Amino acid sequence: MTLPAAVLWDMDGTLVDTEPYWMATEEAIAEEYGGTWTHADAMHLVGNDLLVSGEYIRAKLGLAQSAEEVVEMLLDGVVAQVRHAVPWCPGSRELLLALHEAGVPCALVTMSYQRFVAPILEHLPPETFRVIVTGDMVDNGKPHPEAYLTAAAALGVDPADCVAVEDSPTGATSAEAAGCRVLVVPNHVPVPPGPGRAFRTTLEGVTPAELGSLRRRPG
Repeated sequence: MTLPAAVLWDMDGTLVDTEPYWMATEEAIAEEYGGTWTHADAMHLVGNDLLVSGEYIRAKLGLAQSAEEVVEMLLDGVVAQVRHAVPWCPGSRELLLALHEAGVPCALVTMSYQRFVAPILEHLPPETFRVIVTGDMVDNGKPHPEAYLTAAAALGVDPADCVAVEDSPTGATSAEAAGCRVLVVPNHVPVPPGPGRAFRTTLEGVTPAELGSLRRRPG
């Protein structure tokens, strides 16, 4: 059985289904400041770098706050919800723990910030993720490949020998551009096909061996 050199995980919508938390917080901010926020606005932000989202919300709602301040408002709302309950995506925690047991190194590659990631990691065994790359650690957010390239380099592996797990077009583009094979499990937004992408409707039943076979499959 050939396993991937590493598995690089997106978080929001892939490992945990926190997108509804973000959307609820966006709506709450709009309501607080008397603005209008639509489902299309929420969908537009899925997978984005947080500062990009912060600037979009600031401009859309006409806020006096900076994009950075809007991001902190978002994080305040979402972190509070995560501390109440971690909404694991179906099969995600099981696959993550199976990879850990099989000795396959995993990295978390998310555009969320460290203070949002921390309460989620509290629910996993130590060293489940050997590397964590967050949005406040990179200069270029997804869809730029920097985050995935950073994770692979920190693990000492070739991106071409890795499988990334993603749920959004932005994230899939980022991982694909870094040279990874991408297992796409669409969640809140559709993801178009691509030469480096394989698709599943859920992570339930996915095994480390199956991820290894994805890595070996030509693009």
